[in-house]
Amino acid sequence: MSPNTITWVGMDAHKNSIKVAALLPEQTESVEWTEDTTPEAVRRLARRLQRLAPGEVRSCYEAGPTGYALQRQLRAAGVACTVIAPSLTPVKPGVRIKTDRRDARKLAELLRAGLLTEVHPPSESDEALRDLCRCRDDVRVDLLRARHRLSKFLLRRHCIYRQTKHHWGRRHVAWLEQLRFDDPVSQATFDSYFLAGQQLEERQRQLDTRLAEFGAQEPYREPVAWLRCFKGIDTVTAVCLVAELHDFRRFRTARQLMAYVGLVPSECSSGERQRRGSITKSGNRHVRRLLVEAAWHHRHRPALSAPLRARREGQPARVLAIADRAQERLCARYRRMSGAGKIRPKTIVAMARELAAYLWAVLHPAAAPTRG
Repeated sequence: MSPNTITWVGMDAHKNSIKVAALLPEQTESVEWTEDTTPEAVRRLARRLQRLAPGEVRSCYEAGPTGYALQRQLRAAGVACTVIAPSLTPVKPGVRIKTDRRDARKLAELLRAGLLTEVHPPSESDEALRDLCRCRDDVRVDLLRARHRLSKFLLRRHCIYRQTKHHWGRRHVAWLEQLRFDDPVSQATFDSYFLAGQQLEERQRQLDTRLAEFGAQEPYREPVAWLRCFKGIDTVTAVCLVAELHDFRRFRTARQLMAYVGLVPSECSSGERQRRGSITKSGNRHVRRLLVEAAWHHRHRPALSAPLRARREGQPARVLAIADRAQERLCARYRRMSGAGKIRPKTIVAMARELAAYLWAVLHPAAAPTRG
């Protein structure tokens, strides 16, 4: 279809309202109005766009807290809609006025010019599993904070655990259960902190169980099993990686995946000057954290532990070969960079970037055999 027959629509979506700006073919001024966000209002919006436009309608709005519900509703009503990455939307440095009306009009103009970057939306099932993974991560963070609060409270009372080097194991928990304070106020404070930690531990165990159950179902069973062949990646990490990335076909190369998770160096070069800085930290921070955590396990010499050997049983030889190669190469990189005097965090990040390439090689359809 000719671009001159397309109606371009920009929408500034909020919780209770949608500001709409439609650029009709052969017109320079946009048609603008405001709609509610109820399902009936969205269907009314779709009907109005179809009546208003003489040909095809293409609409967009920026990704945000409203999620992908608006996109799914418009597509169900027959209107093409894309979700745009707000961090990659061009901005004029000299503009100091920002309103919903201007934002909607700007999105329509940039969409017509082809200057917007589309966000790849997950399916409803993928989004549901991703939300469960992030719920588990929230519980992990809350548990860490609860343990910090308890440990700092005990430190102020000079109650220091010295039996073993590792805390929060069975012996440490048994020691905590035997603690008693003469002051009833201090005892009440300790009981509250300790109970909060126990409750969060139980919540995390329950979520781990649920993630393992969903990870064993289709369509996640096979990719999760393949990722578990890698050192440092067990069930929870594998399910979270699959849920967060959800479609490896959108990454045509491994470098695109590295850039998506923000593990590539930033750069500010001009003329003959070349300057590279720290990693960009753009994109999905959850995947970046999981890759960095898994990379720490690869600093040790390549080996197959009993749990890892059990996870690898019955998996394709191609996947096992890639996982073995990842162990060898990442360990060699760690030794080489450490020997060169690089600080450990920088070395681990470099290993995480390379680990992302190995995961791409396992899960991308272009690198893997077609699934049945």
